[in-house]
Amino acid sequence: MANRHRGETDVRLDGKSYRMCLTLGALAELETVFGDQDMLALASRFENGRLKSSDAMRIIGAGLRGAGYDIDDQAVGAMQCDGGAAGYVSAVAALLEATFGAGQSGSGQTSAGDQASSRSAQVARPEVRAGDPFPGKT
Repeated sequence: MANRHRGETDVRLDGKSYRMCLTLGALAELETVFGDQDMLALASRFENGRLKSSDAMRIIGAGLRGAGYDIDDQAVGAMQCDGGAAGYVSAVAALLEATFGAGQSGSGQTSAGDQASSRSAQVARPEVRAGDPFPGKT
């Protein structure tokens, strides 16, 4: 099972479950591929709300390689995702949210300060809707 606190998500490709994680190396790979100068520029690109199929292929490929799989982007492009095109978009959205989204406390318990901090974070950050390919965009 993927550990969201470590930025991990799962995806089913060709009927098999894979773990994905955008490690620092995977993010550097995406910066190079997309020509972005830094991680903030990369995050801004993804918040833009537009996703080409080749972008999804590269992001999923980088996430798979970040999790330790030796799968190139062309192999990813030949794989079928559960849910079809929407499944690819959901997989990318989940991976980007796990990587760039706000973390949650692992203890399951919150103090009053944590609750206030959480409320202010919710005000500053738009709600993420199920199926939204780019969390944080309204």
